[in-house]
Amino acid sequence: MWQWIVRLYHRLGSPKWFYELTSKWIFWLVLLSVVGGVVGLVLGLLYAPADYLQGNSFRIIYIHVPAALVAQSGFVMMALAGAVFLIWKMKMAAWVARAVAPVGASFCLIALFTGAIWGKPTWGTWWVWDARLTSMLMLLFLYFGVMALQRAIESEEASHKAGAILALVGLVNIPIIKYSVEWWNTLHQPATLKLTEKPSMHPDMLIPLLIMILTTYVLFALLVILRTRNEILWHERKRSWVQTLPEMSGGRH
Repeated sequence: MWQWIVRLYHRLGSPKWFYELTSKWIFWLVLLSVVGGVVGLVLGLLYAPADYLQGNSFRIIYIHVPAALVAQSGFVMMALAGAVFLIWKMKMAAWVARAVAPVGASFCLIALFTGAIWGKPTWGTWWVWDARLTSMLMLLFLYFGVMALQRAIESEEASHKAGAILALVGLVNIPIIKYSVEWWNTLHQPATLKLTEKPSMHPDMLIPLLIMILTTYVLFALLVILRTRNEILWHERKRSWVQTLPEMSGGRH
């Protein structure tokens, strides 16, 4: 088992191997994203019963919660990729971290925007400076900071290192987001799903939410893979294996 993990680790460090492997995944990831999104949204928006307190306004949960979860997971993934680059100098890890940053920031922005839409009918205001919302806003700023460092420093290696360090420091914000509603008195409702407790949601509400969460993670994986493949094509553009790719040679005249 350990030998298999080590072998996989070294293979993932190969841009050519990663590019060829993920070529087989793209169609299925697109298919799962489309089918899962349609099924989850139809069930959530059309068939799930209205909430007894919030009415139909709760339906924004099917976009808000998956986006918030993926935004946090994306930051953790970016920080771990940065740590791999700092420790083992694996260039693929740096490219993955660079690919994750704008995707994770986009989902964080979606979470904040949909949260504001949800907050207006629920709280009577678009925004409150409570712990959960403020820490999510800090997450967006951390994403922006990492992206700025990745692009502002002329030396590519130095920019990767700076972005990785900020991402690792920013990890402290993730538990703050998760436990903010328990540590402080906030307007934000407690976590909808907990691994240690039985879900309180009606199954007709819960099933679409689970579908949307899984689908959003699939979409996140698809976008990160596509961006990583672009990073590979750019950095390996002078390699013979890249120049012979159909998608590269097809544009030559």
